[in-house]
Amino acid sequence: MTRVVGLISGTSVDGIDAVLVDIHGQDLEIKIDLVAGATYPYPKKLRERILEVCVGASISMAELAELDDAIACAFAEAANRIQVGHEKATLIGSHGQTIYHQPPERIEQEKISSKSPIGYSLQIGRGAVIANLTNTKTISNFRVADIAVGGHGAPLVPRVDLALFGDPQISSCIQNIGGIANLAYIPAFQGNYLDKVCGWDTGPGNSLLDFAVEHLTNGAKTYDENGAWGASGTPCQTLVEKWLQHEYFHLAPPKSTGKELFGRDYLQHCLQDASEYQLSPADILATLTEFTAVSIVHNYRNFLPQMPQRVLLCGGGSRNLYLKQRLQELLAPIPVLTTDEVGVSADFKEAIAFAVLAYWRESGAPGNLPSATGASHEVLLGEIHQPRIQELATSA
Repeated sequence: MTRVVGLISGTSVDGIDAVLVDIHGQDLEIKIDLVAGATYPYPKKLRERILEVCVGASISMAELAELDDAIACAFAEAANRIQVGHEKATLIGSHGQTIYHQPPERIEQEKISSKSPIGYSLQIGRGAVIANLTNTKTISNFRVADIAVGGHGAPLVPRVDLALFGDPQISSCIQNIGGIANLAYIPAFQGNYLDKVCGWDTGPGNSLLDFAVEHLTNGAKTYDENGAWGASGTPCQTLVEKWLQHEYFHLAPPKSTGKELFGRDYLQHCLQDASEYQLSPADILATLTEFTAVSIVHNYRNFLPQMPQRVLLCGGGSRNLYLKQRLQELLAPIPVLTTDEVGVSADFKEAIAFAVLAYWRESGAPGNLPSATGASHEVLLGEIHQPRIQELATSA
């Protein structure tokens, strides 16, 4: 058994999700026990700065270094706090904070490099700092190894989902709804099922909704709690159909995206379109919710090898009851559940995933799934950072 801390802050930048888990077994044959889980909000100014940078604000190298260290310190504090009152972990897996993601297709389309169309993704919050401040071996920067062999570096969780939710009789779609939504399709364990596992980013999750709430309340609120505001409105189907014509939704997987595409600028485009229809604030949120739901279902119906027998939601969007209701209605009769209902925390599933990826890196098991990321082959994911005390002991 290995006790591991998993850390992640997603594209919603709500805060740092931290878990303390015990992991047993090897490779895909693992068992996870959740000891503790919590979300630690970023300080307000730090969150605002991260969001600015994520949507393209100019930043100097000195400012980037300062932001990198501030995030690392916040992650280290979260790692230390989640362990209070518990036996200490021997390993930390830290995803860090994504501030930029450019998939390989975009580079190829813009002809930045005709010889090597390699993507780029930047997560900050230095693992070496976390290792030093927690005195615990830390594995971070998981995406770069997959990108180096032709992958998108996203989504990285389908292999973990395969280990956690695989079933010999039932096929599942694990639908994470963070700022960006992504799926992992896990077929029933029959025949050559591994060849059918796949995953990709479906498009916006909470991103447009959160930015819209912030805009509509002049910053007083940052999200639509339980989807109640959106549920009180009426979606404009004409706008949903128009927005669904975006080329991303018609691009075959593997594919990935981020707030560079579905961020504040895209919301402004949506609001401009909505101005022609005299929609109320509730109608705008209902329409954006419908857009998120329809875009997810569009991906299922157009790109999955076959429709799943169940859908399991996780991430912050799984708490949006209106969004969950719309997904259930659009996918009926397929049941739409949350991962809580099958024994895995919907709030902390992504943080658990990066604890598992760190565990696999430590044990020498691959972490990516080429059928999901588009990589040419499986690779070890993550860079290992030893704590300072262990480094001194080794050098002595």
